[in-house]
Amino acid sequence: MNFIENANIDNKKVILRLDLNVSIKDGEIVDDTKIKKSIPTIKYLLNKNCNVLILSHLGKVKTETDKKENSLYIVCKRLSELMEMNIVFVKDTRDSRLKEIVKDNRLVMLENTRYEDLPSSLESSCDRDLSMFWAYLGDVFVNDAFGTTHRRHASNYGVSRFLDTYYGFLVEEEVKGLEPVVNKIERPFVVIMGGAKVDDKVALIKTLVEKCDYILVGGGIGNTFLKSSGYNIGNSLYSKDYVDEIANIITNNKDKIIIPSDVVVENNGEVIRKNITDITDSDVIYDIGEETIKNYRYYINKADTIFVNGTVGLYEDERFRSGTEELLRELSKSDAYKIAGGGDAVASVNKLGFSEAFDFLSTGGGATLEYIASGKLKCDGEEDVSFKS
Repeated sequence: MNFIENANIDNKKVILRLDLNVSIKDGEIVDDTKIKKSIPTIKYLLNKNCNVLILSHLGKVKTETDKKENSLYIVCKRLSELMEMNIVFVKDTRDSRLKEIVKDNRLVMLENTRYEDLPSSLESSCDRDLSMFWAYLGDVFVNDAFGTTHRRHASNYGVSRFLDTYYGFLVEEEVKGLEPVVNKIERPFVVIMGGAKVDDKVALIKTLVEKCDYILVGGGIGNTFLKSSGYNIGNSLYSKDYVDEIANIITNNKDKIIIPSDVVVENNGEVIRKNITDITDSDVIYDIGEETIKNYRYYINKADTIFVNGTVGLYEDERFRSGTEELLRELSKSDAYKIAGGGDAVASVNKLGFSEAFDFLSTGGGATLEYIASGKLKCDGEEDVSFKS
């Protein structure tokens, strides 16, 4: 892996891919961890007298409404505040003046790269022409977007096909911070996996279950595991297309996968704790229950390495915060090496005041899972890619 400290990067025009895909609610950034972690690389490049063009995505863009709701401008404003300098924001992702704008300004941010996904998915399909256009704007490509290293998009993998490419300080920090769950695992190794959907994680779960000793599930992912185990989950969120596949994973790993024994549900405005055998068709599961917390505490206490991905309940709502908060409290007492990865996991850790309890907070979600599972960065240039023609 080539890092910027080893590059002759002075006075270059740098295309800098960052992961600024932060959570935004009611026009406010919920957690700016990713923004803050991008600053060391930006400052290093500026100190090397580079002109820097920042590329990043924000959310998914499939409709015109998505465009309005996922503009990077709010992120640009926050980064400007943190950097205490003006950042030129360019609204048109293919502005004909971009080369001159980059040449004339020290720090420029381009609008959400996924604007190019409407209507033809040019960013997400790693379109060759789009990749070449962005690469044409710089002399060197620096990838510091650890959270997107598992995606072969035009703004990361595509650009790297046409420019000398280096990794920034955040990627270097991630590789070092995740080493204890990649190559130097102290056992027992426990994974706590939550979040809304299992859709993008099935293949990774299959790999992780081979590496770890136990997987404790919750959230929407937990609901899918409950459904796959034959339980009624009422009107709860789950990934219906993956029920059979998850059922096979459970069957083949009965001693490793630990599912909730009780949950907290909402039914017609009433919040109730129920055993998983007592769920009715009108119940909606939003958190794990007291018995499950007690059971998961047992596995946490016996672990030497713990990785947390996602939350086990709708922690943003105080009525369904107990599961996530109690597990984080228990983790704070553990002497295990502890890592949290993914936007929701890190946001909950910060919001609930447990950041000091963790040895490392990873900015990646799917990228962190993939790196733990494979030990490789998917966009590290080892493999070629077929561009969209």
